[in-house]
Parts: sequence; C-alpha cells; structure tokens
Amino acid sequence: MYNINAFDILQVIKGNLPGRERMSNMWNGEKSIILTKWCIVIFMSLLLAVVVSAPWLTEWFVDIYQTGQEENRAYFMATIYVGFVPAAYLLYSLFKLLRRIEAGQVFTDENVELLRRISWSCFAGAVVALISVFYYTPWVFVAIAAAFMGLIVRVVRNVVAQAVELKNEADYIV
Repeated sequence: MYNINAFDILQVIKGNLPGRERMSNMWNGEKSIILTKWCIVIFMSLLLAVVVSAPWLTEWFVDIYQTGQEENRAYFMATIYVGFVPAAYLLYSLFKLLRRIEAGQVFTDENVELLRRISWSCFAGAVVALISVFYYTPWVFVAIAAAFMGLIVRVVRNVVAQAVELKNEADYIV
C-alpha cells in the first residue's frame, strides 16, 4: 500500500508535508486578492442587475411565491433601492481596501477608515432590513446576518487599528 520510511516520517514531523511546495506555487496571496477582486466585481454586477430589474423581480416574487404581498410591491422595491446604497458603498470600499492591500499598504489609518465604512455599511443594511420586517417578516434574517457581519468587521477594524498603532510606535522608535 504505502511505502513509508523514516525520512518521510521525519519530514512530516518537521512540517514538510508532501506536496506542500507544489501547493504553495499554485496559490498565493496575490492570486487570492485577484480572485477576491473578481468576486467583488461580480457582486457589483449582480447588485446593479437587481436594481435595474427590481420591478420585474418584485413582480416575479409576489406572483410566484404567492405570499399575499401584492399590496406591498412598492415596499419591496423601496427596500431594494434603499438597500442598494449601503451595499454599493460597501463593495466599493471593499474593492478600494483590496487595492491598498495589493499595493502593500496593509496597516494604515486609511485601511482602518475603510473597515469602519464597511462595518457601518453592514449596519445600515441591517437597519434597512429591520425596517422592512414591518411588511415582510423574513427580512429579520437579513437584518441579523448584516448586523453580525458588521460586528465581525468592527472587531477586525479594531484589531487593525491596534496593529497600526503598534506599527507607528515601532516606526517612531526606529
């Protein structure tokens, strides 16, 4: 079955797993940033498509799911249009953050500010969804998810802010 010798065991103990160098050549931080930027562009395109097709999407949703929401079509469209603003701002800020990271500008005050904007965009989306609960209860799940994401981004922002402070102190000392 397997031909394992003492050398192979020592390599595993030392952390040199078989195929690791091959995998590290396949995927790296640069490729990860490129993939993430492409995903953001795709989400921006989807967001734009949803906003442009909001009347048809609302009509389709109300007709297909027959949720008794015929009188709330305008509210659904309002939620889409109002929710577009924080979602678009979030994606723009995220793209800008990734460009800065790609340029090697990781622990900077500007990135802390971008993370703050991203977290507030999540909270704004949560508020829009929470208000929408008054006409369609399942929006509560979107509100909870958006608020939770805002909280996570807020924690990351605080960590990066501390790292910026430490970096600035270290730069000042040197």
